[in-house]
Amino acid sequence: MPQLSLKAMKTFIKVTEIWVPDKERTQLEFGSGLYGGLIDFKAASEQQLFAYNEGLPGKAWAAGHPIVLTKFEHSYFKRTAAAKKAGLTCGIAIPVFSGDFLMAVVVFLCGDDEDHAGAIEVWRNNPLSENSLNVMDGYYGTLQHFEAISRQISMPKGQGLAGLAWETGLPVLVNDISKADTFIRASDAQQAGISMGIGIPVSDNPGHSYVMTFLSAKATPLAKRIQIWIPDQHGKQLICQQGYSKNSNDLAEIFETISVNKGVGALGRVWLTGMPVITGNHEPDYNPELDNLSSMLAIPVIKNGRLKAIVSFLF
Repeated sequence: MPQLSLKAMKTFIKVTEIWVPDKERTQLEFGSGLYGGLIDFKAASEQQLFAYNEGLPGKAWAAGHPIVLTKFEHSYFKRTAAAKKAGLTCGIAIPVFSGDFLMAVVVFLCGDDEDHAGAIEVWRNNPLSENSLNVMDGYYGTLQHFEAISRQISMPKGQGLAGLAWETGLPVLVNDISKADTFIRASDAQQAGISMGIGIPVSDNPGHSYVMTFLSAKATPLAKRIQIWIPDQHGKQLICQQGYSKNSNDLAEIFETISVNKGVGALGRVWLTGMPVITGNHEPDYNPELDNLSSMLAIPVIKNGRLKAIVSFLF
């Protein structure tokens, strides 16, 4: 699969990759990625292979849940020299499973930057309480105070982005998070400059639930657009349940008229295969009716072998 430009993506996420099982399904190989101008790092990445429990993608595969690696030096990260040269300092790996079987691993690589405010968190259910979540790990960039507050909080089921996503089993998007009654850290988010957030349930093993939360500031959003797609009540088409746009306020009107059939376009392919995709408008799999943006990452949310939702990030 091709590697697409990420130059339009001005966020704290610098690189996005998808790693997929090889034909024997015993190791991971490069599927696709967004690298922007990081040509040398792209070259160092696309020939890599990761065995089970090897490197960041392989560790996420073996762990069965998302992993945040905040330092590459003296770690299991295999591309440390190339990452250092590219200014990358942190990695997040999200495994996508259907039951016991790995479909792919999505990797985000970040770099500390004073101009880029945001956070990516992994929440896990508290073994001492069936109805609360705690931050297992996270990347907060320069937001040290917000990180300290977040790591102390126990999130009740049904509250906050993580708690709502856990309770519903579906992604949850909040446009103005600093004013949201359901967001426990609203005042802290406002102080940190965080305005938008999305919570995504990523695995639901027996007794162990994990939720990813992505938080960003208005000046440096996660993406130009983020959409949550769900199957309709008949399971025949995908419809847009929620949307965020950096530049447009008429998303609801636009997406009320759009639906996606299984197997048609990039989103339809995610539904058909259960595989995340990175695609662009010059590819035949791109849905030109969805947007005129340059590239898209779409991640499926799967539970008990069935698609619950797709989260799309358009850059």
